[in-house]
Amino acid sequence: MSTCASFQIEHLQYLDAEGKLRAAAPPLAKDFEQLVALYRQMLFVRVFDAKSVALQRTGKLGTYASCLGHEAVHVGVGSALRPEDCFAPSYREYGAQFCRGVQAREVLMYWGGDERGNDYSGPRHDFAWCVPIATQCLHAAGAALAYKLRKEPRAAVCCVGDGGSSKADFYGAINVTGAMTLPLVAVIINNQWAISVPRKAQTGAQTLAQKGIAAGLPCVQVDGNDLIAVRAAMDTALERARKGEGGTVIEAVTYRLSDHTTADDARRYRDDAEVKAAWAREPMKRLRAYLEAHKAWDEKKEEAWKAECAARVDAEVNAYLESKAQPVTAMFDYTYAELPVDLARQREAAIAREQEH
Repeated sequence: MSTCASFQIEHLQYLDAEGKLRAAAPPLAKDFEQLVALYRQMLFVRVFDAKSVALQRTGKLGTYASCLGHEAVHVGVGSALRPEDCFAPSYREYGAQFCRGVQAREVLMYWGGDERGNDYSGPRHDFAWCVPIATQCLHAAGAALAYKLRKEPRAAVCCVGDGGSSKADFYGAINVTGAMTLPLVAVIINNQWAISVPRKAQTGAQTLAQKGIAAGLPCVQVDGNDLIAVRAAMDTALERARKGEGGTVIEAVTYRLSDHTTADDARRYRDDAEVKAAWAREPMKRLRAYLEAHKAWDEKKEEAWKAECAARVDAEVNAYLESKAQPVTAMFDYTYAELPVDLARQREAAIAREQEH
């Protein structure tokens, strides 16, 4: 018997949990001006996230999906994209979308039940929020196919969770990417929990990155709490994609420090010791320690930027709360270019009922 194929998955990490470089790092590690800008973006995301949870708790927002602990992945992904690239998010990648120009008020409008939250200030070719698990991967693959057919040096990027990487939509997207050498970068944000199902219970794969092997794609696992590692993996993958060399699967290992959404209580299925250990590895702490060790950041700058973030977020919250509610008929306006007959009748009935009241 002979071996017909073999593979290995590389794990990429530069910053350890204490914020110290553990390997020869890319140029970004010494570009403190850029690192500070990225850290500031991560801190804005964390301030926004805390405010959004508070808004939901006080009845001013619908169910909200926190991104606590995902800041390095989101900002690492979003900052690597060019304006002409295409981004297909799920429902949690706020940091990446802010890098793309999406306004915080638009995020709030979406979670407040207003479809205008999908009418981004960012690139018009980015895809809308996607709550159905992993279907955005197929959308991104379609965009990547268009770029290849047009011979455009552009890339499509989708983000999917560890649970979503077990869906047929994900496998279909990476399979066609490998078969047709499409410029698609699929980022699996492995936060260890698919709602209440632990990663070990929903796949037998040793890593999630290796799922791309069967599709013939380069794969890498990165420390998702290390911004430098995430950005380095993205830069490499996007360069390949834009050159016409095909797609990549990146597994970013992080942790969901919050509940799955504000409608969830993770204490019912998750051990407190596990969460405590995850907080010791979280992304903000390690990047701040690294910047402070190199005199690029300090407590005074931290507090000043937090205050500015709070003011910016409050302004966005006020814009959201002051936005005029759409009429009930708006629910029909974002699905079809031309309404089917049965939905047109429902729309007329909704108008009549609204006029009665």
